[in-house]
Amino acid sequence: MSQIPSPLTNSFVLGGARSGKSGYAEQLVESQPGDYLYIATARVWDSEMEDRIVEHKRRRDGRWSTYEEPLELVQCLRTAARPGATILVDCLTLWVTNLMMEGRDPDVEGAQLVASLSELECPVVLVSNEVGLGIVPMDKMSRDFRDYAGRLHQRIAAAVPSVIFMVSGLPMQVKPATAQSI
Repeated sequence: MSQIPSPLTNSFVLGGARSGKSGYAEQLVESQPGDYLYIATARVWDSEMEDRIVEHKRRRDGRWSTYEEPLELVQCLRTAARPGATILVDCLTLWVTNLMMEGRDPDVEGAQLVASLSELECPVVLVSNEVGLGIVPMDKMSRDFRDYAGRLHQRIAAAVPSVIFMVSGLPMQVKPATAQSI
């Protein structure tokens, strides 16, 4: 059985593609009382991505308020955060991609994100894809992406009390927090 901090603290859920991280993060948020806020960073680039977005929306019911913000994540968090709410950000690797595509510096914006987490009035669950476990990418842009994401992951993991790594739908508590069973 999974361990969920109660009350939930800022948490970081990461894992590979289709590891169950988004579903688990949604369960974390839904284990809390109050308002559920979802900040989606995805952009629709093609029909396959559109299908993924539709699937994510289908899983959430009317209790969720959704913000679609591919770039201005820190500002969106500051605007949305309020006492009695829990925020889910899905996902940081898409956000890094968006920043890179716009010529923005993911290291600078990532540092701003990390700094903002301690200022918010409610807990945040951040979701991201672990991209550093595979082979070294052949092209520079892909290596830069992997490096930006890896540095951001390290900063987030250091800043939050709870880090969960998803493997085949199973949560592995990497960084513990005060927890209770769900």
